[in-house]
Amino acid sequence: MASSLSTMLSQPRIKFPTQYSSFNVRFLSSKLLEVQSTSCRRRRRTSVALRRSSTFSVRNFSQCHSPSKDQIPSLRDFIPKATHTAPASDVQSESMTASLVNRGFQLCNISQFSVLGQIGLSPTRQIGVVDYPWPVMISDVMPRGRIYHETYGCQMNVNDMEIVLSIMKNAGYTESVEVPENAEIIFINTCAIRDNAELKVWQRLNYFWFLKRQWKSNVASGRSQSARPPRVVVLGCMAERLKDKILDADKMVDVVCGPDAYRDLPRLLEEVDYGQKGINTLLSLEETYADINPVRISKNCISAFVSVMRGCNNMCSFCIVPFTRGRERSRPVESIVKEVAELWKEGVKEVTVLGQNVNSYNDTSGVENSDEPAVSWELSDGFSSMCKVKHVGLRFADLLDRLAIEFPEMRFRYTSPHPKDFPDDLLYVMRNRYNICKNIHLPAQSGSSAVLERMRRGYTREAYLDLVKKIRGIIPDIGITSDFICGFCGETEEDHKDTLSLVKTVGYDMAYMFAYSMREKTHAHRKYVDDVPEDVKQRRLTELIEVFRGSTGQCYDAKIGTLQLVLVEGPNKRAPDTELIGKSDRGHRVSFTNLPIPDKVDNNGKRNPKVGDYVEVHITKSTRASLFGEALALTKLSSFYNTSHEEAVAYASRT
Repeated sequence: MASSLSTMLSQPRIKFPTQYSSFNVRFLSSKLLEVQSTSCRRRRRTSVALRRSSTFSVRNFSQCHSPSKDQIPSLRDFIPKATHTAPASDVQSESMTASLVNRGFQLCNISQFSVLGQIGLSPTRQIGVVDYPWPVMISDVMPRGRIYHETYGCQMNVNDMEIVLSIMKNAGYTESVEVPENAEIIFINTCAIRDNAELKVWQRLNYFWFLKRQWKSNVASGRSQSARPPRVVVLGCMAERLKDKILDADKMVDVVCGPDAYRDLPRLLEEVDYGQKGINTLLSLEETYADINPVRISKNCISAFVSVMRGCNNMCSFCIVPFTRGRERSRPVESIVKEVAELWKEGVKEVTVLGQNVNSYNDTSGVENSDEPAVSWELSDGFSSMCKVKHVGLRFADLLDRLAIEFPEMRFRYTSPHPKDFPDDLLYVMRNRYNICKNIHLPAQSGSSAVLERMRRGYTREAYLDLVKKIRGIIPDIGITSDFICGFCGETEEDHKDTLSLVKTVGYDMAYMFAYSMREKTHAHRKYVDDVPEDVKQRRLTELIEVFRGSTGQCYDAKIGTLQLVLVEGPNKRAPDTELIGKSDRGHRVSFTNLPIPDKVDNNGKRNPKVGDYVEVHITKSTRASLFGEALALTKLSSFYNTSHEEAVAYASRT
């Protein structure tokens, strides 16, 4: 009921079906509706909440203007008139109306109450202050609907879901549930990078369809506790890529919404209430959701994601992202600083800065438009780009530097970058700011120059290795992670061996490795043949994983005997009663025994570490995926690195 009214109130005008054309409907404000009957001379106003099942045909007229606030009657202007005509026995009507308003229900003003039956509103279901003899039940008023959500894919999708929940909360959808069986609205945020990710989504959609199709029997058996069959909403990259297929899937999905259209979700859901399919997958050149304050999903209150740019211009031949996420556009620096400041107030200690190509961040909000092409966009040495930057504003190094200075006790990471956008300025900022984590994700995709050319990556094997050498020369203790694709179009055994040798040469801390999965619309789909057999792809992937495990073990072993600053994230799941776990500056998982240790922050003796503390840990043992050590003391981020710097200077002077 409230949701359908919300939609009508968001429209400047509503047109009734032809048989009710004698009624002219005009909105006075976001909560008041006036219905005028041309056949009636005497008018009276009543407050009533419209029912969700009304059969209005909604039209959007963007040129209509709302009257000023001083012209709009308040709710109290109508309550006395309505209660004046009510029977003496209905003494609770006014308090009931106030209660509904306080609970967030939108009330509207309707002339000629007798019209309600004509336009599809059952009087026995109305709630308000009116002169009718039938009983009024508050339980008849339904909330807008409880939300259940699932997210697949990258960290950007996680952040997108937080944006979606914020938009829905502002539209009145305030309640979430932990299981889909109890939800009236089901959001599934999808990934289209690989075929396996899409298969998982289809499996879940089949189950959600079962919840819809068998809703009555599920409720009767106690399996479901939703108030009505759930609306299923597909979001994200898969929504844009397969919108027609999804909507045609036997009424499986009600709404399909692309990454740039999340603001439209409340309206799309209202269209479903009117018996239509809701779809909006239009890509935007401007949408960044900079003004949206995300609703944090993670129960880990000490870390958060902040999206700073959206889209990608690289057009790698294997990648679907430019077609599902659109072109690059960046948020203004000030909006990012404001969001991070709010996170700091909430107790967040570590922020991961997100973007599809995050280090190509370019805030041009303060740059005057010019037709002259930019000549100062600096790329990594030996790298090229297919996309030319028209205007150069504040770059990623400027953003990181600003965040590091303004929040000295907060740690910053970022993902996912492209190797082409690592100019020297960015590397020196990372070296000079202790609270920018010394970890770089450097996706290689392949170790073969021939394959890299077909992938349209803009660099060769040699250029990539030169960049790694430069990075480690400027930031000696840097951790490097990467992405690899096995079995890309035309990849030979020699190409595969080049990739294996690259992994051994670089020595990655971590890597994401996958067998190639061709995506429609991509350059590879149009120009190349997926000619590497699946069994060969899987064999090469297995070999790559084995080589990686051998090299990454050396990275972890090298940390034995060192002192690491660990941000505590919670109990170690393998020993929740005795151990804590967190991440080091390089992103390594570090666990240690939970014992009282000296508190250097408050200098008040010893205490046990808790979530959100920075702990000095002496590393005593390593595996291929984690470190173990002895907790020495509680400290602050700035204090730890100032002390480390002083000790390094003292050691250098002695030698």
